[in-house]
Amino acid sequence: MTALDLIGAQVLLPGQGLVDAPLSFADGWIVSEPAGRRVDLSGCMILPGIVDLHGDGFERHVAPRRGAMTDVAEGLVAAAGELALNGITTAVLAQFYSWEGGLRGPEFAEKVFTAIAAVRPRVIPDLIPQLRFETYMLDDYAALPDRLAAWGVPYVVFNDHLAHDRLAAGRKPPRLTGQALKAGRNPDAYFQTMLALEARGPEVPAALEALTARLGDVGIRMGSHDDRDPQTRAAWRARGVGIAEFPETREAAEAARAAGDAIVMGAPNVMRGGSHNGNVSALDLVASGLCDALASDYHYPSPRRAALSLAQTGVLGVEAAWDLVSAGPARVLGLSDRGTLAPGKRADLLVLERSSGRIVAVFAAGRVAHMSGDLAARFLTG
Repeated sequence: MTALDLIGAQVLLPGQGLVDAPLSFADGWIVSEPAGRRVDLSGCMILPGIVDLHGDGFERHVAPRRGAMTDVAEGLVAAAGELALNGITTAVLAQFYSWEGGLRGPEFAEKVFTAIAAVRPRVIPDLIPQLRFETYMLDDYAALPDRLAAWGVPYVVFNDHLAHDRLAAGRKPPRLTGQALKAGRNPDAYFQTMLALEARGPEVPAALEALTARLGDVGIRMGSHDDRDPQTRAAWRARGVGIAEFPETREAAEAARAAGDAIVMGAPNVMRGGSHNGNVSALDLVASGLCDALASDYHYPSPRRAALSLAQTGVLGVEAAWDLVSAGPARVLGLSDRGTLAPGKRADLLVLERSSGRIVAVFAAGRVAHMSGDLAARFLTG
């Protein structure tokens, strides 16, 4: 099925919204003229494929239970299937590189990035690796650019999960024992590791300046995670880090918008109507124009659900709402070949049954990524 003419559906077209129009694609690209076999999709909507800027839901497939690691490559194949059935045609897989160890440790990151490179040619959603780097891992700075190149990682986000106030006072952070045991570490040794990292705090700013300059020179896209205030965002921007992932306060988001930085929020936050840990509401930021993209974070169905909810409740028009999960994140990633259903773009699209809201078909670069239900017969029989 390399050339199809989809007719009878409402199609979300750039600058026009949902309109009754045919959509044709051939050899993986959307075309302006009829190209092949006609398929009647009456009763459906055709929307651009979802571009997910940040998600770690794949962990459920590569490590379904504590201590039970599956084959990482096969787990990623299963994750690709989940991505597809949720309409995600481009997925950024967010993998930690952290002193926390376990699924967040450097050794596991090596396995994940090696597996992504191995499975990427044989799964249909486009998988893009993202490294979430803990800023206090100073001993890893020197080798990091070469490791990113070897792994094919184009996108780095900086995190800091140390409990600085408690560590500075020599006190154990909450839940330390459980976290240590989950990572397979001795709790006392785990605490000593945290204290040693905390002690090197004064070295971090200058080391970050040098590291971000090196990464910027080789074209690595960079983001910061959980910016708390305008000053934090300004410091990251000065280092060339232009993406603000999940800012914790409205003030940080406003500072990002004023400076032209990209703002990424969590789609699950939109569906809840607020943050689970008391941070700023993504719904409020979206309504105020302070969000460029909604990401799955940890729940792959949420981007679709959030965009449709924003349109159905009137927070945004349908095109602006869907832009947050398609064209918006594509722009943040610099992927000019996808995100809208326009001639010359990749044939990344999903077919939604209007009566049920179910995704019944997904194509990525013109290839079938998912198809289900009675609608599949329309594609098979013409």
